This record gives sequence, C-alpha cells and structure tokens, in this order.
Amino acid sequence: MPFPVRATRRSFLKTSAASAFAFNLVPRHVLGGPGHTPPSARVTLAGIGIGGVGHSQLKSCDKAGFQIVALCDVDDLHAKKTYDAFPQARRYRDFRELLGSEDDKVDAVYCGTPDHTHAVIAMAALRAKKHLCCVKPLTRTVEECRAVVDAARRAGVATQVTTRPNTGEEGCRTTELIAAGAIGPVREVHVWSYRPVWPQGMPGRPEGEDPVPGTLDWRLWIGPAPMRPFKDAWPDGHPIPEMPPKNWGGRKVYHPFNFRGWWDFGTGALGDMGCHYLNTPYRALKLGYPSRVSASTSRRSNEAFPLASIVTYDYPAREGLPPVRVVWYDGGLQPPKPAGLGTAALPDEGVLYIGDKGKMVFEKILDPALAEACASIPKSLRRREGTWGEWHTACKGGDRAGCDFEWSGPVTEFVLLGNIAMRTGKEIVYDAVAARITNSPEADALLRQPYHNGWTLA
Repeated sequence: MPFPVRATRRSFLKTSAASAFAFNLVPRHVLGGPGHTPPSARVTLAGIGIGGVGHSQLKSCDKAGFQIVALCDVDDLHAKKTYDAFPQARRYRDFRELLGSEDDKVDAVYCGTPDHTHAVIAMAALRAKKHLCCVKPLTRTVEECRAVVDAARRAGVATQVTTRPNTGEEGCRTTELIAAGAIGPVREVHVWSYRPVWPQGMPGRPEGEDPVPGTLDWRLWIGPAPMRPFKDAWPDGHPIPEMPPKNWGGRKVYHPFNFRGWWDFGTGALGDMGCHYLNTPYRALKLGYPSRVSASTSRRSNEAFPLASIVTYDYPAREGLPPVRVVWYDGGLQPPKPAGLGTAALPDEGVLYIGDKGKMVFEKILDPALAEACASIPKSLRRREGTWGEWHTACKGGDRAGCDFEWSGPVTEFVLLGNIAMRTGKEIVYDAVAARITNSPEADALLRQPYHNGWTLA
C-alpha cells in the first residue's frame, strides 16, 4: 500500500542524494546529476504576495532549485510580471483557497505580502506543515511573533526570514573579530539607514474614497487590519509625497509599497531595514532581549510613523560580555562620524561598533595598524550559500537556515519594541520572559493588536 503523498515527498527529499548513490544503474536524468534534477526531488513552492519584491525573490527561489507550482496575489495587475514569469503555476487570489487546494502538491510557501498579513498567512501555512519563508519583518506585533515562532517549532518545518544573512562574509567576519577581542569589549553599536523611501509623518489619512480597481480585492488586502476606504493616490500637488528625501512609492497612499509608513499596515523604516542591519550585531554580541528602549522622533502621529527617529536600546551584561547600548537612526540621521574615516563620509546605511580598543564599520576595522594586526585572526565560521540556498537546503533535510524563525523571532521583537517606544514617546522596560512592558500599560497594549473583519490569529 503506498505511503501518503506528503510523507513520501518529505522522506524522498531527505534521502534523494543517498538514493542516487545507491541506485547508480538508473539513468542520470531520472535520479539527478549535473544539469538533471529529478522532478520528484524538487521542493515545490507556492508564492503568496508576488508583486514588487515578491517577483525578484521568487526568481531567486527558482534559481535556488525550488519548483514554483502555485501563485497567489490579491492584485492581478501588480502580480502580472510574476504570473508571466511562471506561466505554468496555478493562480489564486485568496491564500486560504491555495492552501486548501494545493495541500498535497506544495512542500513550501513563500510569503511576500505587506507586514499586517504576515502572521495570518504564516499560521495557516504552519498548520498545514509547509516549509515557510517570510519577508522581513516576520510579524507586525510581538504577540504575533511569539505565536508564529511557537507554531513553527511545533510544525517541525524549515523556516527562513529574508533578512541580510548573518552567515555571509560580513556577518561571519564581524562575529569572528569581536569574539577574538579585535576592538576590545564593545560598549556601543550605532546602526543607521537613509530610509524611509515612502511617505511617513502623515498627521492623518486622506479624505474621500476611490473606486476599487477590478484587478484588486481590497478586502483581502486589508485582511485583519481595521477597514479603510480604498484611496489610490494623494492629489496632485499634495505635500505628503514630497516629505521623504527619496520616495520610491510615488503618490500612492497604501498600495503598492507605501503601506510601510502606516501603523495599521507597516513597521516603518526600523521594521523595513532594522531586521537587516541589526541581524549581525545580534549574533556577534549575543544580544538577546533589551531591558530598556527609548526613542526620540520627529512629529508623532497615531496614523503614521515619524519621518525620522533615533531609538536607543540598552542591554545588560550577558555571557561574559559587558552592557551595551545599541542606537538606531533613520530618516537621514546618522551617528557622529568616527575618527579613522578621514575625509570619507559614512555610508548611507551602516553599522558602527565602538570597542575599548577600536572601531569597526561593518567588518572593517578603522585604524589601519589595528586592522593589520588583526588580519591573522582565523576565519573560523562557515560561510553559507545565502538566504535562498540556505532555506532550500533546510527544506531538503539539511542544516537549518541561518535566519530561521527561532533566530529571527527575537530580532523581530528587537525592532518592534523600538516602534512601540517611537509611538508612545516613552522609555519602556521590557520583561522578555513574560513578554510584557512593565512600566506602561499604554505601551504594553501595543505588544498585541485587535483583529478585524472576522480574522483571528489562531
């Protein structure tokens, strides 16, 4: 009697390499070999949220060895480029329908939707025991983050978040140098980004309502967030789109791209880029969870993220390392330029480590003599294949991905706590064990969110 389809695919994916060795009389095009991947050994993938960055990331998945078999998006027009790239893939508008119809055909799910729908899609995919990759940040609230990480742990599947890998050269070398004491005990880390490149700082929502295009399901786009009237674009001449120095999203109000600036839908510049640039400090300095977080910002609003902010995280001593302060800057703000850069300017985005013996920007030690003295520090950490290759390896039963949910959950909380400090304008004291902010009921309430329109997190 044959095994169930899912069990057969899982076991085969884990043992295909051994099978190819054992049955060497079977033709290479059947078992696989250079240029010959057997169809049954490929990890089948469904993409949900496939416009914008989803297009390029699904192309990367395809290149890494995934077989794209199903695609889903609430906006047919925004998704057209990806539909055209994978014409053989079956198409859906509602991810719930995809997961129901494709259960025995899909091994893995990619989620590239706006931040406010990550958690509901992740929970549905994990209940179905699908391998899962989610664009950063993993979720929009701490409650969602804890729930999704726990669900992934119970599902026993391979997960990944699309952050800047800490397993590449920059991440590994930074960790090696700090562990070897190259710049001495690190007391401060400064991290900055020129973003946002979308409108932020709006005092309120635009007035009126526009007809919803026939290519877009607005209710599905809204999902569990509070219902908002569809508004396509800010009027000509309106000052809001001119607020950020760079605006990649043009005059669009919410969709596509500009959802990032709204509290109801996005996580701001810190959520967008903090997950990338705080990932390596988290590893190199064994950061864990902050004890206190505070923020100073441009004008605050209950509707939108501020146009610029500075967020300060204080970490206690941990695993033999001294207390450290991590400071985030966005909206064009940067830390003071460190000695050692000469006439060079700080990059538009970067990470500055300040130790008792020296400073580094990314993995580059600024003092030439110190850099030369530290050049012989061994490269002891394994450099890996990057976001998509790592996840593909994990899906086939190999090593876990470097930014899986167990790792990325705390990094996500890192940025979300900064957003809470931004929104309230108060220093917050965090109890990570209980997942509570202990000094402010207002801030503590922002660790979770009410779900609307019939949606639930469970």
